[in-house]
Amino acid sequence: MSSPQESQQEAASAAAAAPTGIVVGIDGSEQSNCALIWAAREAQIRQLPLHMVTAYTVPIFAASGLDGGYATIDDDVIRQGAEAVLRESAAKVAHLNVQLDARVENGDAAGVLLEMSESAQLLVFGSRGRGGFLGRLLGSVSSALPAHSKCPTVTVPLKCAQRLGQGAADARATPPVEKVVAVGVDGSDQARYAVLLAAEQAQRSGSSLRIICAVQPYTGSLAWMPAPVDRESLFAEIQEQLDAGEKWLRSHFPTLPIEVQLVEGSAVETLVQATESCELVVMGTRGRGGFAGMMLGSTTDGVRHHAKGPIMVVRDREDPRQGDRSAFGPLLQA
Repeated sequence: MSSPQESQQEAASAAAAAPTGIVVGIDGSEQSNCALIWAAREAQIRQLPLHMVTAYTVPIFAASGLDGGYATIDDDVIRQGAEAVLRESAAKVAHLNVQLDARVENGDAAGVLLEMSESAQLLVFGSRGRGGFLGRLLGSVSSALPAHSKCPTVTVPLKCAQRLGQGAADARATPPVEKVVAVGVDGSDQARYAVLLAAEQAQRSGSSLRIICAVQPYTGSLAWMPAPVDRESLFAEIQEQLDAGEKWLRSHFPTLPIEVQLVEGSAVETLVQATESCELVVMGTRGRGGFAGMMLGSTTDGVRHHAKGPIMVVRDREDPRQGDRSAFGPLLQA
């Protein structure tokens, strides 16, 4: 058993080794290469270290024949292969002015990355990964990370490879990328926190901020309601709340260009469309009912699965800047 002094030393060593900048999941796939390029550029803008991470588990399989038992694949072989992938990936961002380190971890990929998210400022990964000896670093793992990560996460789809300078140019016309950070809102406290982080991101990158509120159109699914919905009054009420929110945000970001869009339509479709032309789209992991219905929650997954550009997902946090929101006008009532 370790002595109290040894335990303190081990804890201090673990804290020193914990990544404090941007963590990016690597598995050698094209998707993770896109995530790496985006993460490296973001690390350069933020002047933070970039931590490249890959994780693996050693496969165990039952032996056949009369000599019952289990066999394992040589751990050294797997680790050497993973280290080679990291070296190749590091070479892709060597031209950037970024403090870079790479590490191979033995363990479940999701668990490894989630543990690192406790100290990291940002966790970045591709939307899908590859098979092979690195297992499932991305893919199904990336679907679980946004909901459980302790820090904001960014999913970088392969579809935005061209805008990152990766891959051959697509002959089909693609919309130009605007210097705009978009954020989806629904009136919830979490959405307001997402707006604050989106504003910080826009200010840091020299972009403008676009706040998007999508209201589901009236359909037969609302026929159960006891009284018809007065759409005109509903939109007027939402607009009043959005105007108040814009004034509040400008008080904290007085020099940031801000625009607000109130649209009637599917939240998923609206935000997916925004990913085609905006440099980043920001969302919360869950939202509330109210004037925009299910703006977040399941919407987040829907947007991530169809996104054409990077998506930042923000978990709910308390922020002292939210304390003065009510002073600027009406809030959505629970």
